Amino acid sequence: MAANAGILALLSRQDGLITSAQAIQHGMAEGTLRRRVRHDGWKRIAPRVFLAGGHLLTDRARIRAAGLWAGNRGVISATAAAWWHAMTPTAPVEIEVTVPRRSGLRAYPGIRVRRRDLTAADQLGTDGVWLTDKPLTALETAIAIPEGSVFLDRALQEHVRFEQAYRAYCRNLGMNGSAQMAVVLTAAADRADSAAERVLIALLQKAGLTGWECGRPFGRWTIDFAFPATMVAIEVDGWAWHMDVERLRADRYKGNALVRARWELLRFTWHDLINRPDYVIGEIRAALTAAVRVL
Repeated sequence: MAANAGILALLSRQDGLITSAQAIQHGMAEGTLRRRVRHDGWKRIAPRVFLAGGHLLTDRARIRAAGLWAGNRGVISATAAAWWHAMTPTAPVEIEVTVPRRSGLRAYPGIRVRRRDLTAADQLGTDGVWLTDKPLTALETAIAIPEGSVFLDRALQEHVRFEQAYRAYCRNLGMNGSAQMAVVLTAAADRADSAAERVLIALLQKAGLTGWECGRPFGRWTIDFAFPATMVAIEVDGWAWHMDVERLRADRYKGNALVRARWELLRFTWHDLINRPDYVIGEIRAALTAAVRVL
């Protein structure tokens, strides 16, 4: 009875999961475990990891199963770690597990194994699962998903300080993906202003658009990008995590002043420039065409 109570408590803590080693430790014979699989609805979810009958295989259970399978030889990483840390709303179909380079663990369906040696500072145990810590998780997820800059922006607002992300990047220099991390991290450190200007200049040049000025004076402000002949103004917003109240208020004052002065005002975010460049150029072309018709 005590053994059954211990197993029930373990299943409750582990989303209905138990490893074969845990079952034996709590007094369940291997033959009993096999009978449970054959007759009582228990399922083998991962090598040596079982889901007890009556429990659903939720996203949480899938990720925990991968962690139980890896044991002290690996950690959940990338987008699966981001979901467990509540950084993303959706769990990935494929779960990445990071294991030491010399580990003998092999992937199984639904699990991707990544081999590298992580420092203790980049690992975190939470609710019985070992994961990459939030700073490294944020960086790795930012380069793994569409609109990764949007994700990193939100992560820097809600989960991770920039200094933490930077230190995680430095600890993992030279590893696969570190070059892409440097791009998004540099943009964040740059307040995304000068970085955004460089991106928009490249887009305008590639599109063959001319007649624009960067940093045109306007009253007590400057317009980020201006087409003076057609009075089309373009303002580029920095990353939200950098936007303090004073800066936001100043941007709104400038925008209102431009509209009163009969400028056509377009606003784009860093994320628009990176993820929707065709939309940006299309909006600029449309505004220029409309302005010419009015003139």
